[in-house]
Amino acid sequence: MTTYVLVPGFWLGAWVWQGVVAPLRAAGHAVFPLTLTGLADRSHLAAPDLTLDTHIDDITNLLAFEDLHDVVLVGHSGGGAAVTGAADRAAGRISRVVYLESGPVPDGAAQMDLSGRELVERRVAGGWRYRFPSWAELEESGVSTEGLGAPERELMTARATGQPLGTITQPLSLTGAFDKLPKALISCSFPLERVKAGIASGDPFFAGLAGPEWDLHELPTGHWPMLSRPADLAVLLGRIN
Repeated sequence: MTTYVLVPGFWLGAWVWQGVVAPLRAAGHAVFPLTLTGLADRSHLAAPDLTLDTHIDDITNLLAFEDLHDVVLVGHSGGGAAVTGAADRAAGRISRVVYLESGPVPDGAAQMDLSGRELVERRVAGGWRYRFPSWAELEESGVSTEGLGAPERELMTARATGQPLGTITQPLSLTGAFDKLPKALISCSFPLERVKAGIASGDPFFAGLAGPEWDLHELPTGHWPMLSRPADLAVLLGRIN
């Protein structure tokens, strides 16, 4: 049995993992999907002063209060900074960090730096919530929506909540404990050969994925595999422990 903690990306909550949680639990694993403060069923806690530290605390508190050990900590997309920070602070409870359509945020950087500052600022437009884009905006910005039919799009549109800006603008501060942890990538919208070529060439976009502590996997689909291929994602996660 493996213990998984599943952290969603921007705009989403624990609900997005439902199709992954059920088969993992049926296979005998312990699974803890998490909603970060200010989003989805915790959107009533959204506030302008929310920061990345709050989301890191969400994860580390779950690990502590559920007394979880040997955890496979999975972060999707924009959840990368929170997962990286939590793994650094609670490294003794983590067996592996899995980045799903995501990657580690370097020390001193913010998730906004990886997501694109101009894009984020345009969609915030002077407020403190990073709004969920239209499907046309997503596709124009190069985000793959492969595998999402009308039901999945309607579900995301209905349940997506604005991302508190402070959670993606605060720079990450790491101690170095994260560096020693085993890590894995699950790439969906980038073919694995492209990822490997980017690592080999020193492409800054893939630089954080280099090193012997990394296992690289692919699941060909769009950016939200928990909705487009949930059963296959569960099987793949079940092999990563």
